[in-house]
Amino acid sequence: MADRTESSLVIDAAPGAVLDVIADFPSYPKWATEVKRVSVLSEEGDGWADQVEFTLDAGVIKDTYTLDYAWEVTAGGTGVVSWSLIKATVLKAMNGSYTLAQEGTGTRVTYRLAVDLNIPMLGLLKRRAEKVIVDTALKELKKRVEG
Repeated sequence: MADRTESSLVIDAAPGAVLDVIADFPSYPKWATEVKRVSVLSEEGDGWADQVEFTLDAGVIKDTYTLDYAWEVTAGGTGVVSWSLIKATVLKAMNGSYTLAQEGTGTRVTYRLAVDLNIPMLGLLKRRAEKVIVDTALKELKKRVEG
């Protein structure tokens, strides 16, 4: 699963504000159109979600899956939020990250995602599905934070 999709944009808000939206998993269905349901299954002692279950409908990729999160972020909100797949039905692997960096008065958010499926799919179609997920997630995150 060496191939991955990556994209970034600048959000007109401080990194901490962006991180707050990323960490607010129960609100995802309100702004992330492909995410239909979210449940935080466990949290670390510091209050960050550790394991989160999602129900996703992203066109060719539909599944209910659980991700394990790692929070390597500063108090100001810069750093990396990464995740890896624990269990799923259609997905075989899903590894990704948001990297948040201060850029002027805003935040550069870079989203990296690699997905592998249990069903046969041409690599080109898989990359296209990843690109749609990444680009849509970044645009919706920007809209949610700035809105």
